[in-house]
Amino acid sequence: MSNAWLVARARELIAHAQRDGTDGQLAAAEETRRLLDEAQRRGEPWTLGQVLRAVAVVRLVTPVLSDTADPVLDELLQHTRRHGLVVLESDAFALRGARALQAGNEDIALSSVATALAMLDNPAPDVLVTKRTWERLLATALVDIGLVLTQLGVHEMADEVLARAHQCIRDNGGPHEISVHLINRVKLLIGWGLRLERVGREEDAQERYDTAAAIAVAVEGPWRESLFPRREDMAAWEQMPVLGAAFALASPGGEHVPLLRALLDEVISPREEILVALALARCLELDGHPEEALQVLATSRKHLAEDTSEPALRLSLVREFARLSGPDGGEVTMSALEQYTHELESELWSLRQARIATLLTRLEHERLSRRAGAFAAQAFQDPLTGLPNRRALDEHLAALLEDAREQPLSVALVDLDGFKNVNDRCSHAEGDDVLRIVAGTLRNALRLDDVVTRYGGDEFVVLLPGAPLPAAEAALQRAVDTVAQLPHSFSRGVTLSVGVVAAGPADSSTHVLARADAAMYQAKRRGGNQIASGV
Repeated sequence: MSNAWLVARARELIAHAQRDGTDGQLAAAEETRRLLDEAQRRGEPWTLGQVLRAVAVVRLVTPVLSDTADPVLDELLQHTRRHGLVVLESDAFALRGARALQAGNEDIALSSVATALAMLDNPAPDVLVTKRTWERLLATALVDIGLVLTQLGVHEMADEVLARAHQCIRDNGGPHEISVHLINRVKLLIGWGLRLERVGREEDAQERYDTAAAIAVAVEGPWRESLFPRREDMAAWEQMPVLGAAFALASPGGEHVPLLRALLDEVISPREEILVALALARCLELDGHPEEALQVLATSRKHLAEDTSEPALRLSLVREFARLSGPDGGEVTMSALEQYTHELESELWSLRQARIATLLTRLEHERLSRRAGAFAAQAFQDPLTGLPNRRALDEHLAALLEDAREQPLSVALVDLDGFKNVNDRCSHAEGDDVLRIVAGTLRNALRLDDVVTRYGGDEFVVLLPGAPLPAAEAALQRAVDTVAQLPHSFSRGVTLSVGVVAAGPADSSTHVLARADAAMYQAKRRGGNQIASGV
């Protein structure tokens, strides 16, 4: 099993969990747990991050497991922060927003999605993943943010975010990513149309329904090659509840009733149930069966009485129910219900504007906070490699030497063999690329607690707290071997010479670094691409 296979299988399990019943979802959850065990054993940061996300998503879409998603999301956030995986960290915040809505906490959802958006203002691609992989991950994060905004009823911002995701998906997405994106666009447009209806903007709502129906046709091609489980003898809109609802809402009538009844039995999420129930009720009403329409809405309203994940859509369901109900259907009662609904919706529209303002304020606050944090971090960060710089090294080493009496501490100085030739033969730009790649490889090959810093030029210092000299040598040997095995197009043939020493209780920073430097030159004199231990 390659890392690529682990990630691909995790994506497949997400797709199945989103369309399967409880038994299939539980099976997907169990398999993602096994994939996670394997990814944790390997320890490659990007692979582990994507599998962790899959575990979280499968649990989020499985009602009986949704409460268990919280510790997984916490682990995903810790992992992404530790390794600087910004786009996955943003996605983790978006998923935390989705989880907050499941629990009925809109305020946490707003804060989480604002943080997620701020992190993606200008994210720098990671050189350790391909451009296509990076764009796919960025699109996934944007889609998850867009879905939370849609659930919150902030349709204009959701539309902007999904449009940005479209740019990434169009250039780098496969059939599955394209079909998921189009289906999410349909969900957004239907929810937006229902919201516009509630403030009397029927023409604008119809425009959204028509667009959603057109997209439901366009999804057919990529759907046939997607990861979703499906029947080959049926069209996508005959199997996906939200697509069937789009056709019915664009042009409601009795001809849609049999399919919508069947789709209502296949719904997985509260969103799907509300959309199909609304579409079915409208078609039944226009077909001369208002009592049946009312029963469909009453059933869904009762079934979703305790659900809080779709606050905006729930209001549409209640409004439609109020419109079709009332004692004896009398004109006075209906007039009172309509008036009540109008007053309620006017108030909710004002609240919606306040929610948008709150979101924009929090978004700007997050952006300012991140900029301030970035400026502070720059003082301790090497701008080329993203590693801690010499100033940060001095602070880390001084603190660790204070504890050297209580626990072992090994210190290594790493120099790149053949790096001068890279600059001479190629260019300084390519030399910078090699430094970045080697820095990332060195960081990922060592333990999470080890501190890798850029010392200057093509030299790095590694601090290995709690590691006796033999354990440090073994860890550093993995790093030497990993760099030596990099493709020549990445490393340009450079290798590592490493000098490592055990810090003593009486050592100063200057003394321990001088001993590590002397050991490194021993490794150089022996031909490089190896480790030498000093005294």
